[in-house]
Amino acid sequence: MEINRAVAAFATLGHPGRLAVFRLLMRFAPQGVRPTEIARALGLKQNTLSHHLADLTASGLVGVERQGRSLCYAVDLDATEGLIGYLALDVGRARPELLARLLSGKPATAPRCDTGFDVLFICSGNSARSIMSEALLRDLGKGRFRAFSAGTCPGTGPNPRALDSLKRHGHDTAGLRSRHVSEFRKPDAIAMDFVLTVCDTAAAEDCPPWPGPPISGHWGLPDPAAATGTDAERALAFDRTYAALRHRIMAFVELPVESLSRLSLQARVDAIGADTQAKA
Repeated sequence: MEINRAVAAFATLGHPGRLAVFRLLMRFAPQGVRPTEIARALGLKQNTLSHHLADLTASGLVGVERQGRSLCYAVDLDATEGLIGYLALDVGRARPELLARLLSGKPATAPRCDTGFDVLFICSGNSARSIMSEALLRDLGKGRFRAFSAGTCPGTGPNPRALDSLKRHGHDTAGLRSRHVSEFRKPDAIAMDFVLTVCDTAAAEDCPPWPGPPISGHWGLPDPAAATGTDAERALAFDRTYAALRHRIMAFVELPVESLSRLSLQARVDAIGADTQAKA
């Protein structure tokens, strides 16, 4: 990266508000986020957020495109890679003592496991979307995956309509429960190979990084529990969410995980989340 571009990028990220916006966008990358959703997640006023987004866009770290009537902002991953590379390789001269601890325990290859891959689905309440994802991967995973789910603010248990939808589609719901994501951060917890958020609220949470690290992805879907109308219309919302999740998970289980590089696998996981045909 050319030094003047690097200076401009570092200066832009040097403001706490802009850095917070950039960090949130990174959690959704490569997908974009609407300004109203950013403002709600970070508690920012719209005019303040507009200034931050304008500065980030001018620096080249963030791009914007129109989707229907809305603008959608997304991190430019190439520009971000260039900035990180400039800091590590040019400024830092690739000094091993600076990079070793960052790279230790973080393989550049995809996860490999003889006994199957461990996958954690996260949503805010751990009552519908993540519960359904857990059941789907458990039953569709062909023995290659172990599925788990958790919530950042879990409720008392799975949504009854989510369980009904799973039962209608032939899934055993015994053992499904709501639990806090902290259960999977304990020292003796299972080391996840994949961590996938299935709601925007969970993706926007400012959580510490996972050890490993696992392949991450955002497969956000609307909350079926927010649907209104008759009992039949509400049940249909859950069935549509089930269908969208099934579409994604069927694509996921077909990935040749063992033969893909980490970068290729990350790109494939991101592509599944961005598949508009799988939106509920």
